[in-house]
Amino acid sequence: MFGGHVTVPVNSPHLRKSGSRQLFSDLETSEMKGAGSTPLAAAAMLPSPVLLWRLKVMLFFLWGFSCCKIGWDSVMRMSLDLRDLFLYEAFLYYNPLLLVTAAVWFWGANLWVFAQANVNYSKIFDLDQNHLTHKEIWRCATWMTIIVPTSMTSYLYLYSHGEVSWAASQPVLLYTAVAIILIFPFDIFYLSSRFFLLKTLWRIVFPFQAIAFADFFVADILTSMSKVFSDLERSVCRMVHKQVATIAWFEADSVCGSHAVAIPIVLVLPYIFRLFQCLRQYKDTKEKTSLLNALKYSTAVPVIFLSALKYHVFPESWTNFYRPLWLISGVVNSLYSFYWDVTRDWDLSCFTRIFKFSKPHIVSQIIYGQKWVYLWVIGSNLILRCTWTYKLSAHLRHNHLTVFAITTLEIFRRFQWAFFRVENEWNKMNSKQNIQMGDISGEEEKLLSVNNHNV
Repeated sequence: MFGGHVTVPVNSPHLRKSGSRQLFSDLETSEMKGAGSTPLAAAAMLPSPVLLWRLKVMLFFLWGFSCCKIGWDSVMRMSLDLRDLFLYEAFLYYNPLLLVTAAVWFWGANLWVFAQANVNYSKIFDLDQNHLTHKEIWRCATWMTIIVPTSMTSYLYLYSHGEVSWAASQPVLLYTAVAIILIFPFDIFYLSSRFFLLKTLWRIVFPFQAIAFADFFVADILTSMSKVFSDLERSVCRMVHKQVATIAWFEADSVCGSHAVAIPIVLVLPYIFRLFQCLRQYKDTKEKTSLLNALKYSTAVPVIFLSALKYHVFPESWTNFYRPLWLISGVVNSLYSFYWDVTRDWDLSCFTRIFKFSKPHIVSQIIYGQKWVYLWVIGSNLILRCTWTYKLSAHLRHNHLTVFAITTLEIFRRFQWAFFRVENEWNKMNSKQNIQMGDISGEEEKLLSVNNHNV
């Protein structure tokens, strides 16, 4: 029964000729129709990833063109005497979030370069396994790029068409949504990453514990965004006092005016936080370098408050006494900060690695591979450090577009600084690990030699 000869008809569907297409039985065909054909057909109906990506890019550009067109038409509907004032007010509300969006884009680029250079940034920052990758950072930045200009366009359109109350609600709703998403306690919107950020900010404001690398790294980034916090304070102040969609804030006696005492206080807070971190670090390590670093951040205080004094002293006193002090303090802070970036944060050893290049860094060797990269980053860092005085000095902040451009360049400078700062920390960690491994191997050799063991 199992081993006998079976006669199969010539016209059997189970036979096929040599070189012809294989035939399937009715049972196999029905199985293929019932099980395998549906997923294959569904997969064939789905568009390719390249087509989806092109569609997203087209929709993004269509959205950008629509926002620009609607915003421009809305501004052109206003009278000339109101147009500049209104644009300045709209800029005040959306400038902070636009700059934060740029910082998120830059941070995603930082993570991408770290990944390409095999720099274990999760180990440096002590991140868990659920930390965000550069793709997820860019996804967040993309949504921010869409939401913030959309709200701004709605604000311009509603105000120009007479819907003042609806226009005033746009920045309020946007800021409220950002705050809710940031502190949302449920496991959505990257809960672990949001919790890590909030915990780090708490440790920065209250440095009652040992300072970790992530603490002072984020605190340094906050110093580059002090102008953002200043505009954020004025925006929130106007929302609290119900001054949105009005021009009352241009008056000198306005509660949230540009001459308020709160502006220099908010500007100086990131530097005060960083100064306290340095003092805490000196308390823990007794390293004099921490005191010199604290002195660097203390030089920012005179620049900020001397500039703010222009609106509270007589013009003769400002011209003859306070302005020279402000210029001197600005030069001292800029040069001191530049020196610290190059020799301490990047550990370039007084430019010897620039010209001799005897010990190329990881990023320069793997990613850049060119000496001009270091020359560029040092030169641009010096120039952008000198613009620090402009963006933090209250009496120079009249042209909001110029201030916006300089603040964006400062965030870009910090984005460059992060490459070499993290690279330097990674080199230090590897050096310590190599030293520890050398000590362990040395102890093993001593034990083997004492016991006369041969391996």
